Amino acid sequence: MIVNERIVSYINSLNADNEGVLAEIENEAKAAGVPVIRKEMENFLKVMLAVKKPAGILEVGAAVGYSSILMSMNVDSDCHITTIENYDIRIEQARHNIARAGKESQITLLEGDAMNILKDLPSQEYDFVFMDAAKAQYINFLPEVLRVMKTSAVLISDNVLQEGSIAESRYAVTRRDRTIHARMREYMYELTHMNELITSIVPIGDGITMSVKRMEDNNA
Repeated sequence: MIVNERIVSYINSLNADNEGVLAEIENEAKAAGVPVIRKEMENFLKVMLAVKKPAGILEVGAAVGYSSILMSMNVDSDCHITTIENYDIRIEQARHNIARAGKESQITLLEGDAMNILKDLPSQEYDFVFMDAAKAQYINFLPEVLRVMKTSAVLISDNVLQEGSIAESRYAVTRRDRTIHARMREYMYELTHMNELITSIVPIGDGITMSVKRMEDNNA
C-alpha cells in the first residue's frame, strides 16, 4: 500500500459504485482472482478523460476488457479505443465482455504480442495511452508508444511503484523480482528525463505516472 490504508478506504467510500454490466464484470474478475484497476485509478482515469476529451485511445494490456469498457463509458461516443492483449484466455473473456457491454463498435481488441502490434500501428494516431501490461516490458514498449502518440497526447502508466518496492535497493527485493525492479526503475528514469515528455509520478493505487508529449519545437 503506497498511501495509508485508512485514507484510501475513506477516499474509496466517497466514490459511487459501478452499476450494470461494468459492476458485473468487476465482481466476476475479482471472484476469479483477475486483477482490475483500483478504484483510485478508475477515478483518476475518469477525470483525465474528461479533461483531455480524446478522440483515440490506445490501451496496452486489455486483460478482461474492464478498463477499456470503463474508458468507453467516460468519453464521447465517437472516441475509438484500441486495446491489446496477448493471453488467450483473457482475449476470449475480453471479447465476451466488450460484446455484453455493447461496445464492439467503439473498442477494437488486437490479439498478440504488444511489441509486434505496436510496430504496426500508425504514427501519431492516439491522444491518450493507458499502459497496464507486463510491467517488465514497459521500457521496451516506450519507443513505439511515443511514436504513436500525437503531440500533447497523455500517457498514463499503472502499477509503477510496485507496492513501494521500487524505492528499495535491488538487494532488498527477492531475486525473482529483481528483473522487473531494474526495468521499472529504468522506465521511470526514462520518463522523467527524456526531452519528449513531461512526467509526474502520482502515488495513488500502486503508483502511476502521467506523461504529456511535448510540442516538437520544445524538444531542444
